[in-house]
Amino acid sequence: MNIDIFILNGYGQFIWSAFILTFLSCFLLFLKTKKKLIKQEKALLQYDKQSNVLKGKTAPKENTKKILSGSPVF
Repeated sequence: MNIDIFILNGYGQFIWSAFILTFLSCFLLFLKTKKKLIKQEKALLQYDKQSNVLKGKTAPKENTKKILSGSPVF
């Protein structure tokens, strides 16, 4: 195996350390985001259990003529 590929003409120590630092920071950001997502999912499930939607009650229907715009663009 040719070790010159990893040395990179003397700059390997800087390139590989920067690569490892970048990889670790992205991995830690991923773990933090995943933890926050799980926390938000649990809060949403708890909110849904307390919601009227799961209890079988529905919100009163509004007049759709008030909601819909007269413009054909929308």
